[in-house]
Amino acid sequence: MKMKNQFDVIIVGGSYAGLSAAMSLGRSLRKVLVIDSGKPCNEQTPHSHNFLTQDGKTPNEISTIAKEQVEKYNSVEFYEGFATSGNKTENGFEIMTEKGNNFESEKLIFATGIVDEIPNIKGFKECWGISLIHCPYCHGYEFRNKKTGIVANGERGFHIASLVNNLTNNITIFTRGKAVFTKEQLQKLKQNNIEIIETEIEELKHQNGMVESLILSDGKVLNFEAVYGAFPFTQHSEIPENLGVEMTETGHIKIDQFQKTNIAGLFACGDNSSPMRSVSNAVYTGSFTGAMINAELVGGTF
Repeated sequence: MKMKNQFDVIIVGGSYAGLSAAMSLGRSLRKVLVIDSGKPCNEQTPHSHNFLTQDGKTPNEISTIAKEQVEKYNSVEFYEGFATSGNKTENGFEIMTEKGNNFESEKLIFATGIVDEIPNIKGFKECWGISLIHCPYCHGYEFRNKKTGIVANGERGFHIASLVNNLTNNITIFTRGKAVFTKEQLQKLKQNNIEIIETEIEELKHQNGMVESLILSDGKVLNFEAVYGAFPFTQHSEIPENLGVEMTETGHIKIDQFQKTNIAGLFACGDNSSPMRSVSNAVYTGSFTGAMINAELVGGTF
């Protein structure tokens, strides 16, 4: 398909949020280009949960069906590749790709997600999204009543423990250094028989991504069936920040209640701009973003 250069909306990121925004806009006959590099953060996650009608399906199943449905809208086009840079133009935005293509649009959406900075500990990357998990709502039910570790510290570790405590009564927190909980938090953890281990983790032993044990730097081996991890992240795309988009203290793209950034005409949706990291939330924010952009486009022509 020969692609035209000018679109109403360019969407950078073609996973759940981007596809949802594309469907919303395609149903209003907007000329849309979805640019996607095909590298979702959950590609090795075996099952997705807590999303009505899709509970238990693989992430790839959900996104494949979604793309097939969006492709039925003739005004939506797809480009396989990585967006490398962007400019604010007189009439909107310009996006350049690693293949040397450039595209222009009046409005721009970033649905680019985030990249988890998994600790360089043997076994962590192989288990991430399988039995080393980030969210009790997405995967906790499947590991209920299991011996569970939490790799986190301070407020984040306490928050995860409070949620997981409803799913299992066998929890250990690994702070990988000095624990930084408040007195009140320490008291709550003690009341719930949650142990805190400050020793560094040397290895996560597993079979095909399923946790078996944690090996500590002092040689101690502790058996576990599930581990939660709260790790830092970076934005999957540097373009928003390079364009002057404001970021939050947590590293998310800063948006208002209409998914707008501080740059007029530039929107964000999905994991890159929300701490609620789930497929259902990505779909919602994408659909809402598409509606908000269409309202702005209507306002300029009606």
